[in-house]
Amino acid sequence: MKDSARYAKIVEWSEEDQCYVGSAPGLIFGGCHGEDEKQVFEELCQIVEEAIELYRKDNKPLPPPTSGHDLANRLQNIA
Repeated sequence: MKDSARYAKIVEWSEEDQCYVGSAPGLIFGGCHGEDEKQVFEELCQIVEEAIELYRKDNKPLPPPTSGHDLANRLQNIA
């Protein structure tokens, strides 16, 4: 399994921005956006790979995985 698979990737429609917004909570702050949902997801996957490479280059430990840990329910409890 690739390390990137350990992180949840979320693409959702933003009424405020009128576009799809991609994020990877717990790994990166910010994300990407665009008009095509699939393209935003592909870009997000690339950003996640690049973020992991930067962690490794800087000899920093990766943040705890978010995939498979009921992230949606945990995020709802934070709000």
